[in-house]
Amino acid sequence: MKETSTTLATDTFMTPAQLLKHWQLHRNLTRKMINTFPEDKIFSYSVGGMRPFAELAMEFIGMAVPTLTGIITEKWEQFKHEEAPATKQDLLDLWDEQTEIIDTLWPKISAERFNDVVLAFGQWEMPVYLLVLYVVDNEIHHRGQGYVYLRSLGIEPPAFWDRE
Repeated sequence: MKETSTTLATDTFMTPAQLLKHWQLHRNLTRKMINTFPEDKIFSYSVGGMRPFAELAMEFIGMAVPTLTGIITEKWEQFKHEEAPATKQDLLDLWDEQTEIIDTLWPKISAERFNDVVLAFGQWEMPVYLLVLYVVDNEIHHRGQGYVYLRSLGIEPPAFWDRE
């Protein structure tokens, strides 16, 4: 039997820039979801005791920048915002502001840092790349609730694959 070997050109499946792009595409879709909700439902409508979508969006906001800041500084502080958004436009504006901060913070994380194990917020010990994926997965998971809410309201949600 002949032995064969395969050599990979790189040991990196995804670059940090590709991971950021993946995350930002998901954030684009979540922004579309926020925008699709009627003003009178985004802060109050829920199904089966789940939280309204605005609360879920604030959870995503509360995770993104504090996680990146913690990865960079090792200071794991909760998100602080003077007051909760009162309108859908306020929520969209805050979303966009946080997206810009993510874009500013991301280049401060070296490629090597993604393999470092951190204890995020004193409770989640994992490699940085898994922590970032957790933040993305959490957004995807809860965005699914938004799809249920919109459909129950008779509103066609954005296509799940349309992330541009």
